Amino acid sequence: MTMLAIGAGAVALGVGAATYFAVDPGRTRLPRERRRPAAVDGDSALAGAAEAATSVFGRLMHRRSGALATQLDLAGIRMRPQDFGFLVSVASVVLAAVVLVIGGGLLSAPAAAIAPLVAALVLRFKIAARRKQFGGQLDGTLQLVSSSLRAGHSMMQALASVAKESEEPTASELARVVNETRVGRPVVPALEEAAERMDSDDFRWAAQAIAINREVGGSLAEVLDGVAGTIRERGQIRRHVAALSAEGRLSAVILILLPFLVGGFLFMTNPGYLAPFVEHPLGMVLIVVSVIMLVVGGIWLRKVVEIEF
Repeated sequence: MTMLAIGAGAVALGVGAATYFAVDPGRTRLPRERRRPAAVDGDSALAGAAEAATSVFGRLMHRRSGALATQLDLAGIRMRPQDFGFLVSVASVVLAAVVLVIGGGLLSAPAAAIAPLVAALVLRFKIAARRKQFGGQLDGTLQLVSSSLRAGHSMMQALASVAKESEEPTASELARVVNETRVGRPVVPALEEAAERMDSDDFRWAAQAIAINREVGGSLAEVLDGVAGTIRERGQIRRHVAALSAEGRLSAVILILLPFLVGGFLFMTNPGYLAPFVEHPLGMVLIVVSVIMLVVGGIWLRKVVEIEF
């Protein structure tokens, strides 16, 4: 009965926190009395409690908040680090409580670790997808910059114009470059930092071409056209290689997910079949060995299908 109460309370806490962040994910920093002097503070008790909890959580994770903020920014997630960390912590508590209520016992601790692992994987996936999308838009971006330069615009005017016309993530990255240059930063270091954020060798080459052109002179529009043509040809080769290695990558994904899918199916249909793995010491040793072998096999499969050029 006690475990059931703990699980129900954890589930209620998780649902409440998720509801709050879904309805009001970001609180404004401007005080309400300045925005609406005659308005009455209508924040609910749940919103206030969630805000207080995230504030406490932010103070606890202040050493890691900078790295997490960078990861959220690269992933394009507009959320404060303490909010994201609090949601992940609540999800861990809820998962552990659910497994404990249904009789998982020792499996509650591994279940609690699922939420941080999934959150880390989601961040990595979104960062990789955002960088890939930026690389796919790069040749068109350089062509737009080149056209603006031919129309008589300066380099900064061309970047500002392309930032307004482009799609994400190119728009936000170029807008950041423009804003940094407006406060006094040189344009070339700003472009190189954007290339580092997006981990794009092609954009590094474009930044280097701009830097060389600013030193030796010449037609920057023609230089950018040449760089855009090279990037377009590299993109065609990259897509061709991806098509040829698609079968190997799909096989790697299936082989990695298969143990988890089979284990989850057996846990739902016949939990007693997996009981020896958590009740006997040898079963725990086998689980650890299996995880190590799975990690080694996943790394090996990734290296096999990962082609650099």
